[in-house]
Amino acid sequence: MIRLAVLAILLAAPAMAEDVKAAPGGVLRWLDKVTGETADIELAGGQSAVSGRLTIQLDECRYPVDNPASNAYAHLTISDTDHSTPIFSGWMVAATPALSALDHPRYDVWPLHCVTPDAPVIEDVPEIDDEITAPAEG
Repeated sequence: MIRLAVLAILLAAPAMAEDVKAAPGGVLRWLDKVTGETADIELAGGQSAVSGRLTIQLDECRYPVDNPASNAYAHLTISDTDHSTPIFSGWMVAATPALSALDHPRYDVWPLHCVTPDAPVIEDVPEIDDEITAPAEG
């Protein structure tokens, strides 16, 4: 409860205010604390994915207009197959994931970044030659 109050104060404080824009999607990281398995999950707004026993839905992802790569604010709804109601529903902040975190004994989920419409497309990267040559002396 205290975390939510602190989050509300931080997001509402005029000194901390920044212009944000909704993104069409976001990238989340999922961790199974027992096996050590991780996965990066890219979701569009409203889309969900199943990882382990969790169903993770990205409701919305917002990013700072001035610097889209600096932070992400993701509203998530997370359900566990062992529970009838969602185990998490709220905002997570990529820069401070512990501020409003999923409290689960086995799994952890946090946002990495939003998928922005103007993000550069990474083309096929050429393979690097495995052979290392010493610089010519001269």
